[in-house]
Amino acid sequence: MATWDDVRRIALALPETEETHKGLGPKWTVKGKLFALERPLRKSDLEALGDTAPDGPILGARVPDVGAKEALLADDPAVYFTTPHFDGYPMILVRLDEIRPDELEELLVEAWLVQAPKRLAAQYLAERP
Repeated sequence: MATWDDVRRIALALPETEETHKGLGPKWTVKGKLFALERPLRKSDLEALGDTAPDGPILGARVPDVGAKEALLADDPAVYFTTPHFDGYPMILVRLDEIRPDELEELLVEAWLVQAPKRLAAQYLAERP
């Protein structure tokens, strides 16, 4: 349901965000800290996921902590998943073609807030309606 154009539009609307294209696909950072990226599945991911491996576009997004990641995984496994590569790391994988644009925006804003400097995040939150 969401597209890379949606990701780009939402991410680049956040203050101090930069998009880079090094490696496998686009990455979005705030003040040099990664908060979202295109994350195609690697051979080891495909082996670990087996028949449950998605075949569409995959977004990786930072989350506040592993507990938040586990909550998303439990809440909507049709949208959110992980691989052994990300065990113990606060990054969630998202089936981009399964997430609604409003949920995507919430996820990306939260990912940005996790990585943004505290002063910048506070300013952003203060200016939001």
